[in-house]
Amino acid sequence: MNSVPGPGGTGGGDAPHICLLAGEHSGDHIGAGLMAALIARTGGEVRFSGIGGGEMTAAGAGHGFESFFPMEELSIGGIFEIVPHIPRVLRRINDTARNVRALGPDIVITIDSPAFAFRVGKKLKGTGPALVHYVAPTVWAWRPRRARMISGFLDHLLVIFPFEAPYFTKWGLDATFVGHPVVEMGFELGNGPGFRSRHGIGEAQPLLCVLPGSRHSEVDRLLPVFGEVLARLEAEIPDLAVVVPTVATVSDKVRKAVARWPLPVTVTEGIEDKRGAFAASDLALAASGTVTYELAVAGVPMVIAYRVALMSDVVLKLMIKIAYASVVNIVLDREVAPEFIQEKCKAKDIAGALTTMFRDPEARRAQAHDLAKVARALGLGQAPSSQRAAEIVMGIIAKRGTAARSAP
Repeated sequence: MNSVPGPGGTGGGDAPHICLLAGEHSGDHIGAGLMAALIARTGGEVRFSGIGGGEMTAAGAGHGFESFFPMEELSIGGIFEIVPHIPRVLRRINDTARNVRALGPDIVITIDSPAFAFRVGKKLKGTGPALVHYVAPTVWAWRPRRARMISGFLDHLLVIFPFEAPYFTKWGLDATFVGHPVVEMGFELGNGPGFRSRHGIGEAQPLLCVLPGSRHSEVDRLLPVFGEVLARLEAEIPDLAVVVPTVATVSDKVRKAVARWPLPVTVTEGIEDKRGAFAASDLALAASGTVTYELAVAGVPMVIAYRVALMSDVVLKLMIKIAYASVVNIVLDREVAPEFIQEKCKAKDIAGALTTMFRDPEARRAQAHDLAKVARALGLGQAPSSQRAAEIVMGIIAKRGTAARSAP
């Protein structure tokens, strides 16, 4: 174990030094949860470094964490969308590897963002720290050879879906299901009536939760379609209200777009209002991604939509080998929530599906029942994923420390 100075008065010379590298909003949240669990597990005797956003910076306050550079530089979606940014991203990969080597942490934990994380991991192989990746690449959906590739440089993989570990253990990589981080965010605990009261939404007023994504590329493509959807719903669902939970990185863009929508719209930021919005909503229109798992935990029936750039779509169609885009449907291997992906992402069809569900309470109840199964499969009701991940991380550090002390 490397000797590091105690951060801000916490931790002594033997405090473990843990480097965490996140590349987008969801990874920032996962990293913050893991940091909190590590602080609790070590009694505060821990030091952090790495890359993260606002949540990780807050979680690591007093424990040395300061992001190497703004995490948002890495938050780029799509395959071809990244092309103009390649020189900067490559430079940041080299910067990150150089920073980590200079700091000499006991362990490096890369979080999601595989295009960035794995390139950094390869550069760090054999330089000293244990290498752990949190959130497995979707080898079950496309590019299955990545499972063998990452087994060549990672020491451990923390997986968040119950069906993932065997894809990696067959190549000799230790992989542990820790549960999905979303299940410990309390989305099942929101105060719906309180949310409606605070935002002037009637108790019986139909409420649609609209979630266009957290990346600029996502909201750019989905907000115009979602606006058309609402224009159609206005005539079909009397007195419909809309809530749009968003994040700081795209908040300004979202607020400008929804100001032109034909229905009353409440835009919120922050986890507490997001929980409340979910609890208050009758139905959701969501970008395919992490937010669909959040809705599953909250039990909110949903319609899923997504669209990527044309060239990305062509490549993905050639590579993807699964029937569904959303894990909400993959987990139960059937269409629990209707999907409108790429060329099917049309306002008329999406509005039709939402109208049908608004008018059919039994259909909403049936989907909510299935979503409860999905939530349990993701780990709801088990020990929090961050605690389970922290236990594994500290076990790896302890094992490597013991091995170092036993070496001749």
